[in-house]
Amino acid sequence: MEQSEHKEGIDLEKKYKFKELKVYASTEWLADNKKKYRQVFDRYEVAYIYAELSFYNRQFDRKDWPIAVKLRAFSNEHGKRKELCELILEKTVSKHDPIVYLREGWGNRNEGSFWKRGTYCWEVWINDVHEATKYFYIEDADEVVGPQHNPYFDLRSVRVYEGPFDDVPVQERVYHEVFEDEETRYIYGEFTFKNLNTARPWQCEFFAKFYNGARELKGQIVRLQKIDKGQDMVTITAGWGSNVKGSWRPGDYTLELVFMDHLQVVVPFEVDNCFIAGVPAVRIPYRKLPIVLNAEEDQHESFDEVLAKLDQLIGLGEIKKKVREHANYLQFLKLRREFGFSEEEDINIHSVFIGNPGTGKTTVAQMMGKIYRKMGLLSSGHVHQVDRVDLVGEYIGQTAPKVKEAIEKARGGVLFIDEAYALARTNDDTKDFGREVIEILMKEMSNGAGDLAVIAAGYPKEMLHFLNSNPGLKSRFKLVYRFSDYMPQELAAIAQYACTKKEIKLTAAARKHIQDLITDAFRRRDRSFGNARFVFDLLDQAKINLGLRIMRKANHHGLNSDHLKLVRLEDVQRIDIAPAEQIPKIPIDTKLLEQSLKELDGLIGMIAIKKEIHELVTLVRYYRTIGKSVMHTFNLHTVFIGNPGTGKTTVARILTKIYKALGILERGHMVETDRQGLVAGFVGQTAIKTAERIDEAMGGVLFIDEAYALTSGSSGASSAADYGNEVVQTILKRMEDHRGAFFVFAAGYPENMESFLKANPGLRSRFDKILRFKDYSVSELVEIAQHMFLEKDYQLTDTALEQLKKHLSSLHNFRDQYFGNARSVRNVVEQAIKSQNLRMSNLAKGHEQDSRIIQLEDVQAFRDETDEFIFSKKRIGFRSSDG
Repeated sequence: MEQSEHKEGIDLEKKYKFKELKVYASTEWLADNKKKYRQVFDRYEVAYIYAELSFYNRQFDRKDWPIAVKLRAFSNEHGKRKELCELILEKTVSKHDPIVYLREGWGNRNEGSFWKRGTYCWEVWINDVHEATKYFYIEDADEVVGPQHNPYFDLRSVRVYEGPFDDVPVQERVYHEVFEDEETRYIYGEFTFKNLNTARPWQCEFFAKFYNGARELKGQIVRLQKIDKGQDMVTITAGWGSNVKGSWRPGDYTLELVFMDHLQVVVPFEVDNCFIAGVPAVRIPYRKLPIVLNAEEDQHESFDEVLAKLDQLIGLGEIKKKVREHANYLQFLKLRREFGFSEEEDINIHSVFIGNPGTGKTTVAQMMGKIYRKMGLLSSGHVHQVDRVDLVGEYIGQTAPKVKEAIEKARGGVLFIDEAYALARTNDDTKDFGREVIEILMKEMSNGAGDLAVIAAGYPKEMLHFLNSNPGLKSRFKLVYRFSDYMPQELAAIAQYACTKKEIKLTAAARKHIQDLITDAFRRRDRSFGNARFVFDLLDQAKINLGLRIMRKANHHGLNSDHLKLVRLEDVQRIDIAPAEQIPKIPIDTKLLEQSLKELDGLIGMIAIKKEIHELVTLVRYYRTIGKSVMHTFNLHTVFIGNPGTGKTTVARILTKIYKALGILERGHMVETDRQGLVAGFVGQTAIKTAERIDEAMGGVLFIDEAYALTSGSSGASSAADYGNEVVQTILKRMEDHRGAFFVFAAGYPENMESFLKANPGLRSRFDKILRFKDYSVSELVEIAQHMFLEKDYQLTDTALEQLKKHLSSLHNFRDQYFGNARSVRNVVEQAIKSQNLRMSNLAKGHEQDSRIIQLEDVQAFRDETDEFIFSKKRIGFRSSDG
């Protein structure tokens, strides 16, 4: 519609040049001699409506001159013009004014008494020449427009996008929170609202104002749009920028929407070095905190229609029932309040979702957001998904801002915390930032700004630990939904749904094979089973195989749509759910094998262990000869049980070299670690740290010393054991998934290792080989000592040897579980050599002796200390005290 008319052509005798005719109602002065110019006014807000005439003074800086102006106001009802007033203005134009402004108005001092709903205009005549006409509109929604009340519309969606001068079709719009400075042209705001004034048509006038970070006005767009009677949803766009890329500088910006002189929404966005897709959280003036307003395809759905969509989900029978009952109870509470009941009970919409992957937790969370929105409990119902990484900071002081930012992005909808258990470390650990996240969340759920539902999701066992990690969590999360694994028949229905989504069709034989794959996977499932994700992955692979089969054809002529969507049996037969890892066939390294066995045989004692290893070598060589798989016959994961100093680590290193020589191991190295090298600070990170150690050991051996420390205390409530159990679970899975690619050697003391093997049923079945290292006998201890002396180029005299035997015999007779065996012998040898060296240094010149001989006096300190052993042994009772 043409809003103003201006007589073109310039009279050379005119002393002015027409500039503009504007309309306003507020007498408030703005900067640069401006007013609040508008074309649409609400009946109840206006008393007078003014016309502002402006023109350029052609006699500027020359002389003063007189002018006669006539302003006429008309109403336009049903196409008939009716004059409301005629105002005559006679004025002397000063030669000092380059631009002249004349203002005059008409109405009544009482707001809402003169101007009625309708179409109006101002006409301006200068020296009896008609210069311009300006239309304006008075609207009436039967209620007064206020800062917190808008009877004309309800804003439902606010999004921003980039495009050229002539805008972007709806289906091609890509919505962003951050725009790339070098690629951005115009930035558009898209505002979708529900029309609340459907009884009549009306004129909608939007002011879209773009500000930079310094609150400088970058640009303003005015949108005037007629809203038809009965029109339900309306979308209006407004953009500012340039068709030349690079007109936007990096920084923070806001887009503000003003209607009827009231600020409706503030939309923050950022210009930086790259685009980031998303919908920004906007600020509503009367709300304390930002919310996300995002248009949805189902924005016209009723509450019952949303529940009906929930019922259409495959499976989840118990979940559907519980959600519907919860929704009905919330409606019951609202009904009681409408009837005047006090209802001190708060409406709690925070919940915990417990279940394995792919069981529908995220889908139901989105449904919950819609349900709560339809019930008026949430303003937008959107879902903002986060995990530990999005909430926990790296340093002190970073966590709280990250959590609050996530909360504000979710405000109005659902904050969905995936793998929430990762926020809870040990129950007594006050140093983890995850604990700070939990405390902030509890405060928000208790007395926060509201308009938020928090849903915490994760694996069953870990989520129970999460709820127990803080006494206040259970009282905040009163709703617990348990998502069971889908049944095979439900997974088959999901497969049919996936085919529809992916626009493929299965032949009968292909469908049967898919069902067989699903059933087999269901039977073998563990807690990592993907459920619906697994099914979608199957169909993705089937579609890929279909495409590869089609593209292998030399001639693509004659193909139709049926050929391109029909998945055959051969396509699904090529799906490899768990491709077997290829174990390299490495020939036996005879030289290395001989060296390794010689090194083993050179060890003192260990007769039974040497025999067992020799038998293993014989069997492996035989199996290699007849072509029998060693990996399918032996696990070769080994437990080393024995007291300190019995040679466990030494034998482990030799055995690793033997496996390498036999071609069983690809690299043949040994990665040595213990609990500290495997356990991390919190649940979730431990699995990553363990996986890194296993990756290092691939092609070799992972040697875990004092392995019992991983399961110690597992029968109690100790959370430290939970991290050790996480190590065990990770190792067991990798042992199964990468069978033959690496071996695990677990070492420790006898009693502790028995408890270790009993702590998890999977441990004893994976470790089918146990090597038991007995304490050395006295003669073996003496032999070890003599060997150590020889290694250091020392010899014992007969008397020194006898004294050494007596001492080692005493050590052996009174040994306990902490006896060091070869380690104790090494201490004795080192002490004897030290005594000999001190004796040699005190000899006078001319009395030198052979420096390699250990004499009796060098070992005399090792007298028989039986009494000391007797009184120092641990016993039950009271210790006697002298004096």
